[in-house]
Amino acid sequence: MKLTSEEVLKLLKEIKEENEKNIGWINHSICVGTSAGCLAEALNQVGYQLDIDKAITLGYIHDIGKKFDYKHDGIFPYIMHGYKYLKSLGYDEEYAGICLKHSFLNNDIDCLANSRDKTDESNPNYDFVKNYISAEYTIYDKIINLCDLMCSDKVMTVDKRLIDLLVRHGVYKNTQYHIKETLKLKDYFDELLGFNLYDLFPEIKEHL
Repeated sequence: MKLTSEEVLKLLKEIKEENEKNIGWINHSICVGTSAGCLAEALNQVGYQLDIDKAITLGYIHDIGKKFDYKHDGIFPYIMHGYKYLKSLGYDEEYAGICLKHSFLNNDIDCLANSRDKTDESNPNYDFVKNYISAEYTIYDKIINLCDLMCSDKVMTVDKRLIDLLVRHGVYKNTQYHIKETLKLKDYFDELLGFNLYDLFPEIKEHL
């Protein structure tokens, strides 16, 4: 079953009304979706044929697992909650899958911003997630990867966003690897567009 950005916004609104505390992730998700739509539209202008609403929808829905586990311990609880939740509602795999894929760059379970304390081999979901994300990411997956790393509740440069993550999560053994892959991902989209993608977001200057 397909999902639309309008449907997700309705869902996020309901979640917000149920719990007015700890809703920073909702504002972040809306920012990611809006930015993803902007990037998808720009890619269409240089020859791609992307579904803009699909890009927006995936951005809106990527953190939906935090509805159940906002103060999560490690990465696995909330991404699995999100995946299983969307699957239980009957939505297509691509929507549920973004809950898993958005946190890991380069199809690699080691390439993430958070601690690996709860993402090691002893975690019962380790093998499932590792195998799931090993398949080639679609361009939509990569768009969400990047926009997630450009947005808090507002869009910013990846450099500033990475510093934000470092301040909140700390530095871990894979931090350097994650930073390098983030910068590569940004360069990848610059090359597809033929210009610096920051030009799509003039508001970034306000957030420097």
